[in-house]
Amino acid sequence: MQSPTLRQIVTVLEAAYPPALAADWDAIGLTCGDPDATVATVLFAVDPVLEVVDEALLAQADLIVTHHPLFLTGVHSVAAAGAKGKIVHTLISHGISLFSAHTNADHSDPGVSDALAQAFGLGGLRPLVPTAQGHSTGTGRVGQLAEPITLEQFAEQVAAVLPETLHGVRVAGDPMTKVRTVAVCGGAGDGFMSEAAAVADVYVTSD
Repeated sequence: MQSPTLRQIVTVLEAAYPPALAADWDAIGLTCGDPDATVATVLFAVDPVLEVVDEALLAQADLIVTHHPLFLTGVHSVAAAGAKGKIVHTLISHGISLFSAHTNADHSDPGVSDALAQAFGLGGLRPLVPTAQGHSTGTGRVGQLAEPITLEQFAEQVAAVLPETLHGVRVAGDPMTKVRTVAVCGGAGDGFMSEAAAVADVYVTSD
């Protein structure tokens, strides 16, 4: 079977994560790559850092798809003397493309927060902050556990399904409090505390 082109893969990714859903400050999409190049191997990562590029080289990947973009603001140089410049030079010299889906992946249906909510066993999902009234897209998700459990039990459940990190899962609140309605935000959710407090018993966010 013939491998798809980068252009075809970008079309699929943008259908799943429409660019129109991205925040106006975001820098999503194709950072580098020839749209007509064929793609056989794809590496997925959160951040486009040098370690990920090294992994892509080892895997002989043709495309890296990341959540966070390489550039969020304009640049005046991509000289290889800097880390980001070195990434660009390495990718281009080895024919590796880079594509990012950030806030558009956060806001899509399904999106990043849907994956989190499903991992936590939530049902009846709806956006925490819809993109428009009645829309299924938007920031975060709100859902229900099958039955009420204590905050301590829920925290243990969250810790069990998430990848282990240096700081682990941090919890605030009475551990014996019963929770059932849960709000989640896969990205920076500190700006939606009031919305979560209005509808949920507990809020799970990255920061």
